[in-house]
Amino acid sequence: MDTSRPDKEVIDRLIGEAVRVLKNSYAPYSGVHVASAVLGSNGRIYRGVNVENSSYGLTICAERSAISAMITDGERKPLIVAVVTDLEKPIPPCGACRQVIAEFNPEAWIVMYSVKSGERIIVNLKDLFPTPFKLSEKQDG
Repeated sequence: MDTSRPDKEVIDRLIGEAVRVLKNSYAPYSGVHVASAVLGSNGRIYRGVNVENSSYGLTICAERSAISAMITDGERKPLIVAVVTDLEKPIPPCGACRQVIAEFNPEAWIVMYSVKSGERIIVNLKDLFPTPFKLSEKQDG
């Protein structure tokens, strides 16, 4: 697998796609708005936003929303996951999102971006999450 750092044009495009849907985030409880854009190995971009719920455990993160759209489309390999927030600093995927991304590509690139500061951080998932949970064999359901 090619684990070379993604080029600036691709990163800028993913950030732009996530920024475009950030306004659709539903975050009435935390006030933290997050959007994600995922580049699949098929070259398509999948978007998602966080959707909070008054029963907090039912909240879905933007990254898992975008990964779900990717899976729904039949794609199984995220190459780059952009995480965009309206906070002052970029934020990484939460632990649950890291596990979901690792299920499909433990070497995906993660791009974190803040629309307020313009700061961006780019890191490989294996550096953020070096030991994801794995069953010894995938189980057919």
